[in-house]
Amino acid sequence: MAGSQHHVLDRPGFDNPVKLLIVVAPYYKDIADALVAGAKAEIEAAGGTHDLIEVPGALEVPTAIGIAERMSNFDGYVALGCVIRGETTHYETVCNDSSRAITLLGLQGLCIGNGILTVETREQAEVRAEVDGQNKGGGAAAAALHLIALSRKWGKKGKAIGFGRDILLASDTV
Repeated sequence: MAGSQHHVLDRPGFDNPVKLLIVVAPYYKDIADALVAGAKAEIEAAGGTHDLIEVPGALEVPTAIGIAERMSNFDGYVALGCVIRGETTHYETVCNDSSRAITLLGLQGLCIGNGILTVETREQAEVRAEVDGQNKGGGAAAAALHLIALSRKWGKKGKAIGFGRDILLASDTV
C-alpha cells in the first residue's frame, strides 16, 4: 500500500562479530545485484562480515543454505532472489516451495532472512529491490541479524560435532 508506514526494529548490537552467508539466485541479475547491495550494507552496518554465493534459481537457495549449515561456520543466512509471475503454474511452485524450505530450515534453528521477492511484475521487483526504495535485501539481512541476536541471547555456544550435542561442542575444542 503506497504511503503506509512500517515499524522497523533498531539494529541489534553484537559483542562478538557475526558472519553471514548471502545466497542469491541471480536469474534477474540487476534485481539480484540491488538485493545483494542492500544486504551487504545492513550486515556491514551491524559490524558483521559476509560471504556471497550464487545458485541457479530460487529453489536452490534453501538447499545451499542447508549445505552451508552442515559444512561451514556461519551465524546466519540471507536468502535472496526474485520470482516474477509468468504464464504457467511454475510461479506458485517456486514461490511456495522455496519459502516452505526456508521456513523449515528456520524451524530447525537456522537464522535466515528471506529476501526472495515474489512479484507480479518486473516493476514491482525493481521498487522492492532498490536500496533507496523498499530495500528488501537490507530487510532480509536485518531479519537474519535479529534472529542471530535472539539465538545468542537464548542459545548454547558452539555447534555439535559428531553424532549429537552430547558428544562435543565446537566451542569445547578451543
